[in-house]
Amino acid sequence: MSKTQIETFCASLLQELEIIWDEVGETETEREKILNEIEDECRNIYISKIEKVKEERTRLRQDISDLEERVIAICSAMEEPSGLGRQHQSDQCGRSLKEELGKILLKLEDMEKRKSERKNQFIQVTEDIKCVRDETDGESDETCSSDFSVDESDLSLRKLEELHRELYTLQEQKRNRMKQIQDHLKTLESLCSVLGLNFRETVTKIHPSLVESEGSRSISKETLNKLASSVNHWHETKIQRMQELQDLVTTMLEFLNLMDTPAEEQHKFIEVSCNIAATVSEITKPYSLSTDLLEEVKAELCRLEELKWSKMKELVLKKRSELEEICRRTHIVLEEHDITVENVIKAIESGDVNPENILERIEYRAGKMKEEALSRKEILEKVEKWLSACEEETWLEEYNQVCLFYKDSVFLHFVISYVIFLFVQDENRYNAGRGSHLILKRAEKARALVNKLPAMVEALVSKITSWESEKEAEFLYDGNRLLSMLQEYTDLREEKEQERRRRRDLKKLQGQVTPEQDKRTPTKYQSVKTSLKVSTNKRLGSSPQTSRTESPHSAKSFTSQSRRS
Repeated sequence: MSKTQIETFCASLLQELEIIWDEVGETETEREKILNEIEDECRNIYISKIEKVKEERTRLRQDISDLEERVIAICSAMEEPSGLGRQHQSDQCGRSLKEELGKILLKLEDMEKRKSERKNQFIQVTEDIKCVRDETDGESDETCSSDFSVDESDLSLRKLEELHRELYTLQEQKRNRMKQIQDHLKTLESLCSVLGLNFRETVTKIHPSLVESEGSRSISKETLNKLASSVNHWHETKIQRMQELQDLVTTMLEFLNLMDTPAEEQHKFIEVSCNIAATVSEITKPYSLSTDLLEEVKAELCRLEELKWSKMKELVLKKRSELEEICRRTHIVLEEHDITVENVIKAIESGDVNPENILERIEYRAGKMKEEALSRKEILEKVEKWLSACEEETWLEEYNQVCLFYKDSVFLHFVISYVIFLFVQDENRYNAGRGSHLILKRAEKARALVNKLPAMVEALVSKITSWESEKEAEFLYDGNRLLSMLQEYTDLREEKEQERRRRRDLKKLQGQVTPEQDKRTPTKYQSVKTSLKVSTNKRLGSSPQTSRTESPHSAKSFTSQSRRS
């Protein structure tokens, strides 16, 4: 009903009331009093209604405010704009509170629906994270189906993305853990095969699930640590057995080679010997490092060791001969404390000394001699050339002495023929004329070589001095210091040169030799040969008694070298 209608209706009621009052005869005072009462009652009714409407308005506004707060809270938790800011207030001016309340209710219903969906996503991700964690931590999988509490204060996409990243990281760790376990199982299977172990029993001791299908295998950190520890343990065992086997096979091969064992007897362990230089990763053949194989090799080694004692005497003597041969080639004198052949035999036969110790000592000495021989090689080659030149010098001196005493041209052909007859015995190949020609040719070569002797000695002294400075030891040749020998040789050569100059000067004063001296020439020639032997032995530091068999500078070299020419 409109305001006009209400006023018309009230006016008709007041008119009807006036008619009744006229009939009744109410006074004006009563009439005024009744109208005032009617006005008071109407005012009170209006006031009461107005208060109720105000309360309704306040309630609606509070409901709208509460709903807005819930919407804002949900949007805040999901980090989304609520759309209830200034734009919302401006829109509210054109709508009633009930319309606004209806709109807020729709908005709240939509946000709660989205919140529920987002919460379910959080629950699912959190459930997956816990399941993966339980699986990697080794806990029971029954808790994976339990309810999860979610922090509803933060349901943002950012937080959800963080949980997804965490889940992805855990799943990646799970995949890596499964791969590590798979690799460890593969390695352990190979180790068990090589070491001759039962793979299934070894794995069952770590965790029974490892022998089952891949999906139900335990991938906990504890299982992984146990598996890795087992792999390391058996890998170390493999290394130990490999080293033990290589040592055994090396010793066995040494025995087989030293005792000249036939090839058919060595064929039994030919496959085992192939691993003597192999690395750990190269040994993959099943049972190649089993305890049974090691025991078999040890048994064979014990048999060979027993057999070795019977041949050790022969072996030690052989090594001793090799050591002596090295010393002979390098002109090194064995020290007095070195083991002699007689002592070696007595030590082995009596059993007082371990033959292996003697053999090791001899081999050690031989190795040292070989090392020293390498450092002495160049000097020894120069010494051989020097000694060869000394032989030529001795031969040339003897030749010059013969020519000096028989300088008369009447006897020259006779003397040369006599020398050929005396020193060149092979009459089937050479005659007197050819022998004279070869001797003269050799004398020319000898003079050229002798002229190089000072330079050879100087170069040799320089090499020896450098060697002694580097090694801080004396260079010995057959027990004598080579520098002293070279110095003695140089001094003797200088003395001989001075003697030759003195004789030339004396000859100029005395003239030719008297006939009486010519008759004594053969005897004097013999004395010259003897003096050459003595001087040569003195030059090399040896006595005249030993020079007949040891010195390369004796007068016999003239005979042997003339025969070679």
